[in-house]
Amino acid sequence: MQSMPPDAISPTPPASTPAPRGDWREGLPPGFTASVEVAALPAARAIQFDSRAVEAGDVFVCIPGERADGHAFAPQAVAAGAVVLVVQQGVAPDIEALGVPVVRVPDTRRALSSLAAAHEGFPARRLSVIGVTGTDGKSTTSFLTLAALAGCGVKAGLLTTIECHIGDRVIPNPTRLTTQEAPFIQSLLAEMVEAGCTHAVIEATSHGLALHRLDDIDLDVAVFTNLSEDHLDFHGSMQAYRAAKARLFQMLDAPTTKKMKRHAILNADDRAWQAFASATKADVITYGVDNPRADVCVQDVMLWPDGATFVLASGEGGEDEIEASIQMPGAFNVANATAAITAVGALGLDVFAAASGVADCKGVPGRMERIEGAPFEVIVDYAHTPAALEQVLTMLRPVVEGRLILVFGCAGERARDRRTGLGSVAARLTDFTVLTDEDPRSEPPDAIIAEIANAMLAAGAEEDYHFARVRPRRQAIQRAIEHAEPGDMVLIAGKGHESTIEWADHAEPWDDRAAAREAIALRYGSPAEN
Repeated sequence: MQSMPPDAISPTPPASTPAPRGDWREGLPPGFTASVEVAALPAARAIQFDSRAVEAGDVFVCIPGERADGHAFAPQAVAAGAVVLVVQQGVAPDIEALGVPVVRVPDTRRALSSLAAAHEGFPARRLSVIGVTGTDGKSTTSFLTLAALAGCGVKAGLLTTIECHIGDRVIPNPTRLTTQEAPFIQSLLAEMVEAGCTHAVIEATSHGLALHRLDDIDLDVAVFTNLSEDHLDFHGSMQAYRAAKARLFQMLDAPTTKKMKRHAILNADDRAWQAFASATKADVITYGVDNPRADVCVQDVMLWPDGATFVLASGEGGEDEIEASIQMPGAFNVANATAAITAVGALGLDVFAAASGVADCKGVPGRMERIEGAPFEVIVDYAHTPAALEQVLTMLRPVVEGRLILVFGCAGERARDRRTGLGSVAARLTDFTVLTDEDPRSEPPDAIIAEIANAMLAAGAEEDYHFARVRPRRQAIQRAIEHAEPGDMVLIAGKGHESTIEWADHAEPWDDRAAAREAIALRYGSPAEN
């Protein structure tokens, strides 16, 4: 049994978790009540929200989830050794009968963040923290920001959808959560401090912001990449989605003990930037590839199949110039790199060194990642929204001599208009598409594929000539590799770095990159045989 839905479970610190770095009681929120005096509340080994992870000495926070309510699992938590229960006011009136102290708070999800931060000694107060949000480009911009910091000689940590870094140590993201739960985040931030990091870069998703996973982080710089329609199944409307993103910029106005000036770094090419500028009192710095009025303007862009060179101009009349380059293709990656360099510069670091660090970045796992071994280009990318897929395909089209072949699907239990949007984009911008599974979850895979196919048919594509339906995903990738010839390009989109395919009752281990290499080896032999 579980106290939270599967897609809301984060990894928890292992049993060897060190002694508490702080006092969780310092994170008790306004309006709380306790069944004993605060001074009588015991210290915590760890702050937990999943009853299956509880060990002796833990505080268990009961979180109401979409599919299950943590209050129902309080008995299991106490049996496993929980020494305190944190519950929602007005819920579970008889929970004191379990025999451990009970703390009642107005919002347990919000309290989870403050208790975790206090338990870890409020680590973000000892780091310069950059948060990155937007519909697309968050992970790439976060990785480029880390590279920019490295170029400045700064030891930094990274928390992203793809993986986490503590200095040179890399920690894979074993869950499908784009933003981990607060105890995991705060624990990693504390490890960064202990490892000697002075800076941290955090990818901030709308889910993480709306669910208070990033609360209690002292933010110094907030970056906005872009905004397009996405995650409406969760947020309900674009207004709510935008409001969730805006929370990152509101965090810049929270009290802090740090003395540095706070900044919002906003993409002036996106019309939503002004809404985010109005969400904060922090200094605003705009950047833009296309907007000449931006504070940091991109000029003299030269796009290549494997990267780009460009100039960043700022200052009065644009007299301050920085030559920059990236090893990733596309104007959108120029924008991501510009955001990274600008953010690091806002911290007072050397922008020339930051640009040098960005130039050294070899790429981002699962983002426009080239797969070697075939006599044509094979690329794996995370693009899974209509806007992101259109951006990638539009960028790739001019550099493809032959046909542009696409493999993709669409996740189940997500907004259905994403499927029609993806199908329409594929029909317009590809020569041949293979429709396949992505993350069906509880929906029939064939039905999801049919919705995409119907959108392609409505846009004028012909089945078997312009597209085919192939399940499962491994066979779909093989079909695309077998179909391609020298001069063509195969784009495998939608999953990027992800390591599973999600079904209703299990997660299937998966890697698009490994599947592509396998398909290439089946057709051409392994590299050792060539």
